[in-house]
Amino acid sequence: MVEIPVWAWPATVGLILVLFAFDLVTAVRRPHAVGIREAAFWSVFYIVVALLFGLAVLWLIGSEPGTEYFAGWVVEKSLSIDNLFVFVIIMSRFEVPREYQQKTLLFGIAAALLLRTVFIAVGAAAINAFSFTFLFFGLALLWTAVQLVRHRNEQPDVEDTWLVRRARRILPMSTGFHGGRMLAHEDGRRVMTPLLLVFIAIGSTDLLFALDSIPAVFGVTSEPFIVFSANAFALLGLRALFFLIEGLLERLVYLSIGLSVILAFIGVKLILLFLHKDVSASIPEIPTPLSLLVILLILAATTVASLLRVRAHPDERAQAGSLRKSRRERPEQEEQKR
Repeated sequence: MVEIPVWAWPATVGLILVLFAFDLVTAVRRPHAVGIREAAFWSVFYIVVALLFGLAVLWLIGSEPGTEYFAGWVVEKSLSIDNLFVFVIIMSRFEVPREYQQKTLLFGIAAALLLRTVFIAVGAAAINAFSFTFLFFGLALLWTAVQLVRHRNEQPDVEDTWLVRRARRILPMSTGFHGGRMLAHEDGRRVMTPLLLVFIAIGSTDLLFALDSIPAVFGVTSEPFIVFSANAFALLGLRALFFLIEGLLERLVYLSIGLSVILAFIGVKLILLFLHKDVSASIPEIPTPLSLLVILLILAATTVASLLRVRAHPDERAQAGSLRKSRRERPEQEEQKR
């Protein structure tokens, strides 16, 4: 078990809060459409910060937690690309003006980080209390990998989540964006603007993503500090990455397949870990450096294959992928069958 110094938690949380506050002030104080140059600068900035943090973990805490952090960060960063697919769909579905998109993304990312912190705490407690948690996580990831491949050409219904439906019932929605506010007054009554609904849609869909990504990173390390920091630094750069690769996303036609292979690999790793600990020590484990290498190779192969496919078939576009058929698609498919 990795020993994490007492000072590491407050120092890391403080750094994350400072970075997020800076990002929030920058986005809210001057709402504007983010250009490629600005998005590229901030994307590189957050990647460099994440890498420097990993080097600090290597130097101050040790090589094992440092390697686990880098592997966890790569896993979370790759899975977060799938989040961006859904974010693009949400922004398009609700017709959010570009000058308000980064503010909404930031609030959504903040909610995602809070939700994932809760999941991390629950996951860590379950691992400490029940040895079969690794087996449960492994089987869950294998199921997710199969579902992602099955529904790789389907779009998730971002307006059909329970939270979005509930919000529509509680408050009426305004006809405009009211200068980027989330709540406003129209005709003497309080209404929510489309931005609040977008924020709820982003938060509720990320809740589903967390059910995959948290078990996946626990497949790399069981240390809550590493799981939290890998998630936090992967999420912090999502706002800038969204604007940088928004146009590239539709070219990654094999992304869902690549992510499903990664999830299946980590699922097998978790099952082997359970068998090694609870059945027989002779059953091999997959070491973290090998996991990191395999994940990087899968991502590289997925990207190259996707770009080659799109070059050969220019009209082909990637889909976000889904874990289930949307309610809107089911009636249409049933009608076609008739």
